[in-house]
Amino acid sequence: MSQARGYTSAAKGLHWISGIIWIVAWIIGFVAVHWRDEMNPTHFLTFLHKAMASTLILLVILRLAWRVTHPAPRMAETMSRSMQQAALVGHWLLYGIALIALPVSGWYWSSVADKPIMVAGLFLLPPLVDADEGMYPTAKAIHTYVGWFCGVLVVGHIAAALKHHFIDRDAVLKRMLPGGSH
Repeated sequence: MSQARGYTSAAKGLHWISGIIWIVAWIIGFVAVHWRDEMNPTHFLTFLHKAMASTLILLVILRLAWRVTHPAPRMAETMSRSMQQAALVGHWLLYGIALIALPVSGWYWSSVADKPIMVAGLFLLPPLVDADEGMYPTAKAIHTYVGWFCGVLVVGHIAAALKHHFIDRDAVLKRMLPGGSH
């Protein structure tokens, strides 16, 4: 398969939709846990967090299918070899941890807690495992620590994109913007 010249509109759309949902779900999850009594007494924020985050699982499947059939464009020639390798590792970490491990760890936590997950408010995800009160603290810790690590990854991804745009003044960010150059 040949290397693409630029990102397709579908790839850009999936990127931005996934990114926005991820960030909003992360913020809602943070608020739902840390201000549970004040801002989440009815657990509506928890429901919303789960509905949004579980939707990411479906979007990731679409993104991976799209990527397999539509290769990513070459990295900018202005990037050093080590910067290109760092970008590749960063993107794999974002896919593997932020878009797969984090939603699955939340699904696992909900499963051991015997709490349902409605995908986009449309249908229930089946539990990954049987309910197990003894695993609740471990499942919560896994999801929490993975969430914080992902927050750092996403902030790093955004910072790198802004660095390319404002400091390096190359087209890396523009290539992913809707209507941006290929």
